[in-house]
Amino acid sequence: MNNIVYSVNQKPPVLKVILSAFQQLLAILAATIAVPAIIGNGMSQSAALFGAGVGTLVYLAFTKFKSPVFLGSSFAFLGSMSAAFAGAASASMGYLGLIIGALLAGLVYVILSLLVKFFGTKWIDKMMPPVVIGPTVAIIGLSLAPNAISDLQQGNVMKIVDGVSISAANPLLCISIGIVTLIAVICFSVFGKKTIKMIPFILGILVGYAFAAIFTAIGNKTGVEALQIIDFSTFKNIQWIPDFSFLKAFEGFKDFENAGQFFKYFGLIAVAYTPVAFVVFAEHIADHKNLSSIIDQDLLHEPGLHRTLLGDGVGSFAGAFFGGCPNTTYGESIACVAISGNASVYVTLVTALMAIVISFFGPFVTFLATIPKCVMGGVCMSLYGFIAVSGLKMLKGVDLSNNKNIFVISVILVAGVGGLILKFTDITITEVAVALIIGIIINLIVNLKKDKSEENIEEEKQND
Repeated sequence: MNNIVYSVNQKPPVLKVILSAFQQLLAILAATIAVPAIIGNGMSQSAALFGAGVGTLVYLAFTKFKSPVFLGSSFAFLGSMSAAFAGAASASMGYLGLIIGALLAGLVYVILSLLVKFFGTKWIDKMMPPVVIGPTVAIIGLSLAPNAISDLQQGNVMKIVDGVSISAANPLLCISIGIVTLIAVICFSVFGKKTIKMIPFILGILVGYAFAAIFTAIGNKTGVEALQIIDFSTFKNIQWIPDFSFLKAFEGFKDFENAGQFFKYFGLIAVAYTPVAFVVFAEHIADHKNLSSIIDQDLLHEPGLHRTLLGDGVGSFAGAFFGGCPNTTYGESIACVAISGNASVYVTLVTALMAIVISFFGPFVTFLATIPKCVMGGVCMSLYGFIAVSGLKMLKGVDLSNNKNIFVISVILVAGVGGLILKFTDITITEVAVALIIGIIINLIVNLKKDKSEENIEEEKQND
Protein backbone atom coordinates (compact mmCIF):
# COMPACT_ATOMS: atom_id res chain seq x y z
CA MET A 1 0.00 0.00 0.00
CA ASN A 2 1.41 3.40 -0.95
CA ASN A 3 1.71 6.31 1.44
CA ILE A 4 -0.94 8.47 -0.23
CA VAL A 5 -2.09 11.31 2.02
CA TYR A 6 -4.64 12.77 -0.39
CA SER A 7 -6.28 10.51 -2.98
CA VAL A 8 -7.22 11.58 -6.51
CA ASN A 9 -10.68 12.92 -5.69
CA GLN A 10 -9.84 14.46 -2.30
CA LYS A 11 -9.52 18.23 -2.02
CA PRO A 12 -6.69 19.33 0.31
CA PRO A 13 -6.77 22.70 2.10
CA VAL A 14 -6.27 25.63 -0.28
CA LEU A 15 -2.76 26.46 0.97
CA LYS A 16 -1.61 22.87 0.50
CA VAL A 17 -3.07 22.80 -3.00
CA ILE A 18 -1.22 25.99 -3.95
CA LEU A 19 2.09 24.86 -2.44
CA SER A 20 1.90 21.39 -3.98
CA ALA A 21 0.95 22.89 -7.35
CA PHE A 22 3.92 25.26 -7.24
CA GLN A 23 6.16 22.34 -6.37
CA GLN A 24 4.90 20.43 -9.41
CA LEU A 25 5.51 23.50 -11.54
CA LEU A 26 9.12 23.68 -10.36
CA ALA A 27 9.58 19.96 -11.01
CA ILE A 28 8.37 20.13 -14.62
CA LEU A 29 9.69 23.59 -15.46
CA ALA A 30 13.28 22.77 -16.46
CA ALA A 31 12.31 20.12 -19.00
CA THR A 32 9.31 22.06 -20.34
CA ILE A 33 11.28 25.18 -21.20
CA ALA A 34 14.39 23.22 -22.25
CA VAL A 35 12.79 21.89 -25.45
CA PRO A 36 12.19 25.30 -27.12
CA ALA A 37 15.65 26.39 -25.93
CA ILE A 38 17.23 23.37 -27.65
CA ILE A 39 15.30 23.83 -30.92
CA GLY A 40 15.91 27.59 -31.07
CA ASN A 41 14.57 29.40 -34.16
CA GLY A 42 12.94 32.00 -31.91
CA MET A 43 10.74 29.53 -30.04
CA SER A 44 9.27 30.99 -26.86
CA GLN A 45 9.80 29.30 -23.49
CA SER A 46 6.85 31.21 -22.05
CA ALA A 47 4.62 29.95 -24.87
CA ALA A 48 5.81 26.38 -24.21
CA LEU A 49 4.82 26.80 -20.55
CA PHE A 50 1.42 28.19 -21.60
CA GLY A 51 0.95 25.29 -24.03
CA ALA A 52 1.83 22.78 -21.32
CA GLY A 53 -0.80 24.29 -19.03
CA VAL A 54 -3.49 24.21 -21.74
CA GLY A 55 -2.50 20.69 -22.75
CA THR A 56 -2.83 19.50 -19.16
CA LEU A 57 -6.30 21.06 -18.86
CA VAL A 58 -7.34 19.23 -22.05
CA TYR A 59 -5.93 15.98 -20.69
CA LEU A 60 -7.76 16.37 -17.36
CA ALA A 61 -11.04 17.03 -19.18
CA PHE A 62 -10.71 13.92 -21.36
CA THR A 63 -9.78 11.75 -18.37
CA LYS A 64 -12.75 13.00 -16.32
CA PHE A 65 -10.32 14.53 -13.78
CA LYS A 66 -9.26 11.07 -12.60
CA SER A 67 -5.60 11.01 -13.65
CA PRO A 68 -3.32 13.39 -11.70
CA VAL A 69 -0.39 13.96 -14.05
CA PHE A 70 0.99 17.08 -15.77
CA LEU A 71 1.77 17.27 -19.48
CA GLY A 72 4.94 19.06 -20.56
CA SER A 73 7.14 19.47 -23.66
CA SER A 74 8.15 16.10 -25.11
CA PHE A 75 11.83 15.38 -25.78
CA ALA A 76 10.83 12.47 -28.04
CA PHE A 77 9.82 14.93 -30.77
CA LEU A 78 13.07 16.94 -30.76
CA GLY A 79 14.24 15.32 -34.02
CA SER A 80 10.82 15.82 -35.57
CA MET A 81 10.74 19.49 -34.64
CA SER A 82 14.25 20.03 -36.00
CA ALA A 83 13.17 18.36 -39.25
CA ALA A 84 10.23 20.78 -39.50
CA PHE A 85 12.60 23.75 -39.48
CA ALA A 86 15.29 22.02 -41.58
CA GLY A 87 12.81 21.32 -44.37
CA ALA A 88 11.24 24.78 -44.24
CA ALA A 89 11.92 27.63 -46.64
CA SER A 90 11.65 30.07 -43.71
CA ALA A 91 11.18 30.06 -39.95
CA SER A 92 7.46 30.83 -40.29
CA MET A 93 7.05 27.81 -42.55
CA GLY A 94 8.79 25.77 -39.85
CA TYR A 95 6.23 26.86 -37.27
CA LEU A 96 3.49 25.67 -39.60
CA GLY A 97 5.28 22.32 -39.72
CA LEU A 98 5.29 22.14 -35.90
CA ILE A 99 1.50 22.43 -35.79
CA ILE A 100 0.87 20.08 -38.72
CA GLY A 101 3.20 17.50 -37.17
CA ALA A 102 1.54 17.72 -33.78
CA LEU A 103 -1.86 17.32 -35.43
CA LEU A 104 -0.70 14.16 -37.24
CA ALA A 105 0.80 12.77 -34.03
CA GLY A 106 -2.46 13.54 -32.24
CA LEU A 107 -4.39 11.64 -34.93
CA VAL A 108 -2.23 8.57 -34.22
CA TYR A 109 -3.36 8.79 -30.59
CA VAL A 110 -6.99 9.10 -31.68
CA ILE A 111 -6.69 5.97 -33.84
CA LEU A 112 -4.99 4.03 -31.03
CA SER A 113 -7.67 5.25 -28.64
CA LEU A 114 -10.42 3.92 -30.90
CA LEU A 115 -8.65 0.56 -31.19
CA VAL A 116 -8.43 0.32 -27.40
CA LYS A 117 -12.07 1.37 -27.08
CA PHE A 118 -13.28 -1.42 -29.37
CA PHE A 119 -10.78 -4.17 -28.53
CA GLY A 120 -10.17 -3.46 -24.83
CA THR A 121 -6.89 -3.58 -22.89
CA LYS A 122 -6.46 -7.32 -22.33
CA TRP A 123 -3.95 -7.51 -25.17
CA ILE A 124 -1.92 -4.80 -23.43
CA ASP A 125 -1.99 -6.70 -20.13
CA LYS A 126 -0.77 -9.78 -21.99
CA MET A 127 1.98 -7.97 -23.90
CA MET A 128 3.05 -5.77 -20.98
CA PRO A 129 2.71 -7.66 -17.70
CA PRO A 130 4.56 -6.39 -14.59
CA VAL A 131 7.70 -8.31 -15.58
CA VAL A 132 7.90 -6.09 -18.69
CA ILE A 133 6.44 -2.80 -17.54
CA GLY A 134 8.24 -2.71 -14.15
CA PRO A 135 11.82 -2.60 -15.46
CA THR A 136 10.68 -0.33 -18.31
CA VAL A 137 9.42 2.25 -15.82
CA ALA A 138 12.71 1.88 -13.94
CA ILE A 139 14.52 2.64 -17.21
CA ILE A 140 12.51 5.87 -17.61
CA GLY A 141 14.09 7.09 -14.37
CA LEU A 142 17.54 5.62 -15.00
CA SER A 143 17.71 6.99 -18.55
CA LEU A 144 17.29 10.48 -17.10
CA ALA A 145 20.07 9.95 -14.56
CA PRO A 146 22.87 11.26 -16.84
CA ASN A 147 20.93 14.53 -17.24
CA ALA A 148 20.74 14.96 -13.46
CA ILE A 149 24.46 14.23 -13.01
CA SER A 150 25.41 16.54 -15.87
CA ASP A 151 23.34 19.39 -14.40
CA LEU A 152 24.78 18.68 -10.94
CA GLN A 153 28.22 19.79 -12.18
CA GLN A 154 27.14 23.05 -13.83
CA GLY A 155 26.05 26.56 -13.04
CA ASN A 156 24.12 28.91 -15.34
CA VAL A 157 26.95 31.39 -16.04
CA MET A 158 28.74 30.27 -19.20
CA LYS A 159 32.16 31.07 -20.69
CA ILE A 160 33.79 30.24 -24.02
CA VAL A 161 36.84 27.94 -23.98
CA ASP A 162 38.36 26.92 -27.34
CA GLY A 163 35.13 27.88 -29.06
CA VAL A 164 33.00 25.75 -26.72
CA SER A 165 30.52 27.17 -24.20
CA ILE A 166 31.02 25.65 -20.74
CA SER A 167 29.97 26.44 -17.18
CA ALA A 168 32.16 29.12 -15.59
CA ALA A 169 31.61 27.83 -12.04
CA ASN A 170 33.92 25.32 -10.40
CA PRO A 171 32.40 21.82 -10.88
CA LEU A 172 33.18 20.81 -7.28
CA LEU A 173 31.37 23.90 -5.98
CA CYS A 174 28.37 23.09 -8.19
CA ILE A 175 28.31 19.48 -6.99
CA SER A 176 28.51 20.67 -3.38
CA ILE A 177 25.54 23.01 -3.81
CA GLY A 178 23.60 20.27 -5.62
CA ILE A 179 24.27 17.80 -2.81
CA VAL A 180 23.23 20.41 -0.22
CA THR A 181 19.98 20.82 -2.17
CA LEU A 182 19.46 17.05 -2.28
CA ILE A 183 20.11 16.65 1.46
CA ALA A 184 17.70 19.52 2.17
CA VAL A 185 15.00 17.83 0.05
CA ILE A 186 15.57 14.53 1.87
CA CYS A 187 15.49 16.12 5.33
CA PHE A 188 12.32 18.10 4.61
CA SER A 189 10.65 15.00 3.21
CA VAL A 190 11.73 12.57 5.95
CA PHE A 191 11.78 14.74 9.08
CA GLY A 192 9.35 17.53 8.21
CA LYS A 193 5.83 17.81 9.53
CA LYS A 194 2.81 16.98 7.35
CA THR A 195 2.76 20.17 5.24
CA ILE A 196 6.56 20.30 4.97
CA LYS A 197 6.62 16.70 3.73
CA MET A 198 4.44 17.70 0.80
CA ILE A 199 6.71 20.49 -0.48
CA PRO A 200 10.30 19.23 -0.01
CA PHE A 201 11.30 20.36 -3.52
CA ILE A 202 10.25 23.97 -3.05
CA LEU A 203 12.16 24.24 0.22
CA GLY A 204 15.17 22.33 -1.11
CA ILE A 205 15.40 24.57 -4.18
CA LEU A 206 15.20 27.68 -1.98
CA VAL A 207 18.06 26.37 0.18
CA GLY A 208 20.18 25.56 -2.90
CA TYR A 209 19.35 28.87 -4.58
CA ALA A 210 20.35 30.79 -1.44
CA PHE A 211 23.76 29.07 -1.29
CA ALA A 212 24.30 29.64 -5.03
CA ALA A 213 23.31 33.32 -4.72
CA ILE A 214 25.83 33.87 -1.90
CA PHE A 215 28.72 32.37 -3.89
CA THR A 216 27.65 34.23 -7.04
CA ALA A 217 27.58 37.55 -5.17
CA ILE A 218 31.10 36.91 -3.87
CA GLY A 219 32.25 35.88 -7.35
CA ASN A 220 30.75 38.98 -8.97
CA LYS A 221 32.31 41.23 -6.33
CA THR A 222 35.79 39.69 -6.57
CA GLY A 223 35.71 38.86 -10.27
CA VAL A 224 36.29 35.15 -9.61
CA GLU A 225 34.44 33.23 -12.34
CA ALA A 226 34.71 29.92 -10.50
CA LEU A 227 32.21 31.21 -7.91
CA GLN A 228 29.68 32.57 -10.42
CA ILE A 229 26.75 30.14 -10.57
CA ILE A 230 23.57 32.17 -11.19
CA ASP A 231 23.30 34.21 -14.39
CA PHE A 232 21.46 37.32 -13.18
CA SER A 233 21.97 38.98 -16.59
CA THR A 234 18.98 36.92 -17.77
CA PHE A 235 16.75 39.56 -16.18
CA LYS A 236 17.88 42.04 -18.84
CA ASN A 237 15.93 40.17 -21.54
CA ILE A 238 12.53 39.60 -19.96
CA GLN A 239 9.77 38.37 -22.28
CA TRP A 240 6.48 39.72 -20.99
CA ILE A 241 4.04 38.15 -23.45
CA PRO A 242 4.36 34.59 -24.82
CA ASP A 243 5.21 34.44 -28.52
CA PHE A 244 2.59 31.87 -29.57
CA SER A 245 3.55 29.49 -32.36
CA PHE A 246 0.19 29.62 -34.15
CA LEU A 247 0.69 33.34 -34.84
CA LYS A 248 3.87 32.57 -36.81
CA ALA A 249 2.44 29.37 -38.30
CA PHE A 250 -0.24 31.23 -40.25
CA GLU A 251 2.50 33.30 -41.87
CA GLY A 252 4.02 30.06 -43.19
CA PHE A 253 1.35 29.60 -45.86
CA LYS A 254 2.73 32.50 -47.86
CA ASP A 255 6.06 30.65 -48.26
CA PHE A 256 4.51 27.94 -50.44
CA GLU A 257 4.83 28.71 -54.14
CA ASN A 258 2.43 25.95 -55.22
CA ALA A 259 0.41 22.96 -53.97
CA GLY A 260 3.18 20.54 -54.95
CA GLN A 261 5.63 22.25 -52.60
CA PHE A 262 3.09 22.11 -49.78
CA PHE A 263 2.43 18.37 -50.18
CA LYS A 264 6.16 17.67 -50.37
CA TYR A 265 6.67 19.50 -47.08
CA PHE A 266 3.57 17.80 -45.61
CA GLY A 267 5.07 14.41 -46.47
CA LEU A 268 8.35 15.32 -44.78
CA ILE A 269 6.49 16.33 -41.62
CA ALA A 270 4.34 13.18 -41.66
CA VAL A 271 7.41 10.94 -41.85
CA ALA A 272 9.13 12.89 -39.06
CA TYR A 273 6.21 12.96 -36.60
CA THR A 274 3.93 9.95 -37.12
CA PRO A 275 6.35 7.11 -36.21
CA VAL A 276 7.45 8.95 -33.07
CA ALA A 277 3.82 9.02 -31.89
CA PHE A 278 3.80 5.21 -31.84
CA VAL A 279 7.00 5.25 -29.78
CA VAL A 280 5.54 7.71 -27.27
CA PHE A 281 2.46 5.47 -27.07
CA ALA A 282 4.62 2.84 -25.36
CA GLU A 283 5.95 5.40 -22.89
CA HIS A 284 2.38 6.60 -22.30
CA ILE A 285 1.38 3.12 -21.13
CA ALA A 286 4.47 2.81 -18.92
CA ASP A 287 3.79 6.19 -17.28
CA HIS A 288 0.14 5.37 -16.57
CA LYS A 289 0.93 1.91 -15.23
CA ASN A 290 3.49 3.53 -12.95
CA LEU A 291 1.04 6.19 -11.74
CA SER A 292 -1.61 3.50 -11.26
CA SER A 293 0.68 1.56 -8.94
CA ILE A 294 1.42 4.70 -6.93
CA ILE A 295 -2.19 5.78 -6.40
CA ASP A 296 -3.56 2.19 -6.14
CA GLN A 297 -5.99 2.84 -8.97
CA ASP A 298 -5.86 1.22 -12.41
CA LEU A 299 -6.01 4.17 -14.79
CA LEU A 300 -6.01 1.88 -17.83
CA HIS A 301 -9.48 0.71 -16.78
CA GLU A 302 -10.84 3.87 -15.10
CA PRO A 303 -10.99 6.41 -16.67
CA GLY A 304 -9.64 4.00 -19.31
CA LEU A 305 -6.65 3.88 -21.64
CA HIS A 306 -8.79 5.19 -24.52
CA ARG A 307 -9.47 8.36 -22.52
CA THR A 308 -5.87 8.88 -21.39
CA LEU A 309 -4.72 8.42 -24.99
CA LEU A 310 -7.26 10.92 -26.29
CA GLY A 311 -6.32 13.38 -23.55
CA ASP A 312 -2.62 12.98 -24.25
CA GLY A 313 -3.06 13.25 -28.02
CA VAL A 314 -5.36 16.27 -28.07
CA GLY A 315 -3.42 17.86 -25.20
CA SER A 316 -0.20 17.36 -27.14
CA PHE A 317 -1.66 19.16 -30.16
CA ALA A 318 -2.92 21.99 -27.93
CA GLY A 319 0.58 22.39 -26.51
CA ALA A 320 2.11 22.59 -29.98
CA PHE A 321 -0.58 24.98 -31.23
CA PHE A 322 0.35 27.53 -28.58
CA GLY A 323 3.98 26.74 -27.82
CA GLY A 324 5.23 24.65 -30.75
CA CYS A 325 6.11 21.68 -28.51
CA PRO A 326 4.02 18.47 -28.49
CA ASN A 327 3.28 17.46 -24.90
CA THR A 328 3.58 14.19 -23.02
CA THR A 329 2.90 12.96 -19.49
CA TYR A 330 5.82 13.84 -17.21
CA GLY A 331 7.66 11.38 -14.99
CA GLU A 332 8.69 14.33 -12.80
CA SER A 333 5.02 14.99 -12.07
CA ILE A 334 4.44 11.34 -11.19
CA ALA A 335 7.48 11.37 -8.91
CA CYS A 336 6.08 14.42 -7.10
CA VAL A 337 2.92 12.42 -6.38
CA ALA A 338 4.97 9.48 -5.10
CA ILE A 339 7.23 11.54 -2.84
CA SER A 340 4.66 14.00 -1.45
CA GLY A 341 1.82 11.48 -1.14
CA ASN A 342 -0.50 14.10 -2.64
CA ALA A 343 -2.38 12.54 -5.59
CA SER A 344 -5.20 15.09 -5.61
CA VAL A 345 -6.24 16.04 -9.13
CA TYR A 346 -6.98 19.52 -7.77
CA VAL A 347 -3.21 19.99 -7.46
CA THR A 348 -2.72 19.06 -11.13
CA LEU A 349 -5.52 21.41 -12.13
CA VAL A 350 -4.03 24.33 -10.20
CA THR A 351 -0.56 23.53 -11.58
CA ALA A 352 -1.95 23.83 -15.12
CA LEU A 353 -3.69 27.13 -14.34
CA MET A 354 -0.55 28.39 -12.59
CA ALA A 355 1.57 27.56 -15.67
CA ILE A 356 -0.81 29.53 -17.89
CA VAL A 357 -0.90 32.58 -15.60
CA ILE A 358 2.84 32.61 -14.88
CA SER A 359 3.67 32.40 -18.62
CA PHE A 360 2.41 36.02 -18.88
CA PHE A 361 4.49 37.21 -15.96
CA GLY A 362 7.91 37.68 -17.51
CA PRO A 363 9.98 38.45 -14.38
CA PHE A 364 8.78 35.33 -12.59
CA VAL A 365 9.39 33.05 -15.59
CA THR A 366 12.85 34.60 -15.82
CA PHE A 367 13.44 34.00 -12.11
CA LEU A 368 12.51 30.34 -12.51
CA ALA A 369 14.88 30.12 -15.48
CA THR A 370 17.74 31.40 -13.27
CA ILE A 371 17.48 28.44 -10.88
CA PRO A 372 20.99 26.96 -11.26
CA LYS A 373 21.43 23.68 -13.08
CA CYS A 374 23.31 22.22 -10.11
CA VAL A 375 20.34 22.95 -7.82
CA MET A 376 17.92 21.26 -10.21
CA GLY A 377 20.43 18.44 -10.62
CA GLY A 378 20.29 17.79 -6.88
CA VAL A 379 16.48 17.80 -6.94
CA CYS A 380 16.34 15.53 -9.99
CA MET A 381 18.59 12.95 -8.36
CA SER A 382 15.68 12.19 -6.04
CA LEU A 383 12.95 12.73 -8.66
CA TYR A 384 14.44 10.38 -11.24
CA GLY A 385 15.40 7.91 -8.53
CA PHE A 386 11.80 7.72 -7.36
CA ILE A 387 10.66 6.96 -10.90
CA ALA A 388 13.14 4.08 -11.08
CA VAL A 389 12.14 2.73 -7.67
CA SER A 390 8.45 2.92 -8.60
CA GLY A 391 9.18 0.62 -11.51
CA LEU A 392 11.11 -1.84 -9.37
CA LYS A 393 8.21 -1.94 -6.89
CA MET A 394 6.05 -3.36 -9.68
CA LEU A 395 8.23 -6.49 -9.59
CA LYS A 396 7.13 -7.25 -6.03
CA GLY A 397 4.81 -10.06 -7.15
CA VAL A 398 7.09 -11.39 -9.91
CA ASP A 399 8.80 -14.76 -9.37
CA LEU A 400 12.49 -13.90 -9.68
CA SER A 401 13.51 -17.55 -9.25
CA ASN A 402 12.05 -18.23 -12.69
CA ASN A 403 14.64 -17.80 -15.46
CA LYS A 404 11.92 -16.65 -17.86
CA ASN A 405 11.33 -13.55 -15.78
CA ILE A 406 15.04 -12.97 -15.14
CA PHE A 407 15.79 -13.00 -18.89
CA VAL A 408 13.04 -10.48 -19.62
CA ILE A 409 14.05 -8.10 -16.82
CA SER A 410 17.78 -8.34 -17.50
CA VAL A 411 17.45 -7.64 -21.22
CA ILE A 412 15.23 -4.59 -20.59
CA LEU A 413 17.60 -3.18 -17.97
CA VAL A 414 20.75 -3.68 -20.05
CA ALA A 415 19.19 -2.25 -23.23
CA GLY A 416 17.83 0.75 -21.33
CA VAL A 417 20.79 1.52 -19.07
CA GLY A 418 23.17 0.87 -21.98
CA GLY A 419 21.34 3.53 -23.98
CA LEU A 420 20.36 1.40 -26.97
CA ILE A 421 18.62 3.72 -29.44
CA LEU A 422 17.63 3.27 -33.08
CA LYS A 423 17.82 6.04 -35.67
CA PHE A 424 16.12 6.15 -39.04
CA THR A 425 16.90 9.48 -40.76
CA ASP A 426 15.03 12.04 -38.63
CA ILE A 427 13.30 9.42 -36.46
CA THR A 428 14.86 8.37 -33.15
CA ILE A 429 13.48 5.49 -31.10
CA THR A 430 14.54 6.21 -27.53
CA GLU A 431 16.22 3.71 -25.22
CA VAL A 432 13.01 3.44 -23.20
CA ALA A 433 10.96 2.47 -26.25
CA VAL A 434 13.67 0.11 -27.57
CA ALA A 435 13.97 -1.59 -24.17
CA LEU A 436 10.19 -1.99 -23.97
CA ILE A 437 9.93 -3.41 -27.49
CA ILE A 438 12.73 -5.90 -26.86
CA GLY A 439 11.19 -6.82 -23.51
CA ILE A 440 7.79 -7.50 -25.12
CA ILE A 441 9.40 -9.73 -27.76
CA ILE A 442 11.51 -11.69 -25.24
CA ASN A 443 8.52 -12.11 -22.92
CA LEU A 444 6.38 -13.50 -25.75
CA ILE A 445 9.17 -15.87 -26.81
CA VAL A 446 9.88 -17.32 -23.34
CA ASN A 447 6.15 -17.83 -22.77
CA LEU A 448 5.47 -19.68 -26.04
CA LYS A 449 5.44 -22.84 -23.95
CA LYS A 450 4.12 -22.59 -20.41
CA ASP A 451 5.57 -24.50 -17.46
CA LYS A 452 3.49 -27.29 -15.97
CA SER A 453 3.21 -25.31 -12.74
CA GLU A 454 1.74 -22.38 -14.69
CA GLU A 455 -0.70 -24.70 -16.47
CA ASN A 456 -1.78 -26.13 -13.11
CA ILE A 457 -2.37 -22.64 -11.72
CA GLU A 458 -4.57 -21.75 -14.72
CA GLU A 459 -6.53 -25.01 -14.33
CA GLU A 460 -7.12 -24.22 -10.66
CA LYS A 461 -8.41 -20.75 -11.57
CA GLN A 462 -10.79 -22.22 -14.13
CA ASN A 463 -12.04 -24.83 -11.65
CA ASP A 464 -12.67 -22.11 -9.05
